[in-house]
Amino acid sequence: MGVVKSHQLFRELFLHTNPKELAAALGLSTSMIYKWAEPTGEGGSGSSNPLDRIAQLLEITGDRRIAEWICDRAGGFYIKSPEVTGISYSSSVVSSTNYIVQEFAQMLGAIATAALDNSITEAETRDIRKRWQELKSATEEFVCCCEKGNFTAIQQTAQ
Repeated sequence: MGVVKSHQLFRELFLHTNPKELAAALGLSTSMIYKWAEPTGEGGSGSSNPLDRIAQLLEITGDRRIAEWICDRAGGFYIKSPEVTGISYSSSVVSSTNYIVQEFAQMLGAIATAALDNSITEAETRDIRKRWQELKSATEEFVCCCEKGNFTAIQQTAQ
């Protein structure tokens, strides 16, 4: 699956968001808003849009708090995708599956322990969050390995 380019995303946004209203809300010209939906660089007459600038900020600073802040504003959270090399624990489907199940069990254990007294403290909340983040990371690595074909043994067996 390819990553959508920022100008393409703006084109899609314009299907549901009126560019004139967006321009008025941001205090910009409508032509500037439309330029955001055009490619930049060679052959393109578009203008660097806010998404491109955020990408530049991430690249220049290397600080993922920018992405975390954006995700928080959208009502979610950021989790970094793993580097999948096929050399990690994920080289085995069985061990990867066991690891995910173990992480899930540890998270459920932390939730059950915290809820025993019908109250969850800040420390317990942090522990639950930490375990949840670890579970999401492990599951994401598993899915990435599947997508990159690192689990070829199971794919060959299934054929």
